[in-house]
Amino acid sequence: MAATSDGARGGIDLGGTKIEALVVDAVNQVLGSARRPTPVEGGPEDVAAQLVEAITDACSSAGTEPAKLRGVGVGSPGAVNPETGIVSRAGNLPGWSGSFPLAERLADQLGTRVLIGNDVQVATEAEFHLGAGRPYQSVLGVFWGTGVGGGLILEGRPWLGRAGAGEIGHTVVKINGARCTCGRRGCLEAYAGRGAMELRARRRVAKGEHTSLFKLMEERGRSRLTSAIWAHALEHRDSMAIELIDRAVEALGAGIASAVNLLDIEAVIIGGGLGVRFGEPYVARIAEAMQPHLFHDERPPNVHVAGLGDLGGALGAALLASR
Repeated sequence: MAATSDGARGGIDLGGTKIEALVVDAVNQVLGSARRPTPVEGGPEDVAAQLVEAITDACSSAGTEPAKLRGVGVGSPGAVNPETGIVSRAGNLPGWSGSFPLAERLADQLGTRVLIGNDVQVATEAEFHLGAGRPYQSVLGVFWGTGVGGGLILEGRPWLGRAGAGEIGHTVVKINGARCTCGRRGCLEAYAGRGAMELRARRRVAKGEHTSLFKLMEERGRSRLTSAIWAHALEHRDSMAIELIDRAVEALGAGIASAVNLLDIEAVIIGGGLGVRFGEPYVARIAEAMQPHLFHDERPPNVHVAGLGDLGGALGAALLASR
């Protein structure tokens, strides 16, 4: 069992399918970790309970307890108010259509201060400080998973806008296009988000089309199409999986290129469950799909896979607690 050092902090990455919790020391070395599935039913209270259990387990593996941490950071989807710790409209989480005081609820149960940030923004900041973004001063993080999220570093500093910057998944890639899980039409996430792709696959199966996706899901005891299931389906040359992923890559290329045209950033970091699972070959495909849409196509940004892998979100959340 590892012994904690002074300045130990907790970090929790709240994803659409899993919760990743870490305890790190003062120089961001991992002392303990835990992973739990994200609830598929209930509401914010149920999600908060799983967060408490995850960080408590991570503390146990690090030889400490939550109340002894310097603080706990949480990277959450949805509209995050970092001042109040309230999370609103986290559409990829169960029953989270309204607002919930997540920081306050967790602090009461953990006995330490809790800071909340947007999940993709904190993961992008982790890549900027510790991962693939270190050589650059301007970075766009694109995290391809249950949804499609974005984070921004401009001139070496996080860009949050009015607390809602980075929502690249809800930039429009097709006027009056596919219905997004947010309720709008034509969003990038409607074409590339894992949740939206699963809904589309289910509708096509209901109409009689064939795919191995759901058979693979059942064989692995899952209730959702995880990144691993999509990867296995591609390995099996499943035609529906190939078509939907190709469609996602094309949409990602258009959406990311549009953001680059606006901001002229130096580098794009591709992370998230699908981005990390598919790795360099698909990052290269996304870069290729961007090229026809880039205004300055003679000097495209560098495009990298996330250097911190699955741990980027939790490490970024732990960085919040160092402030």
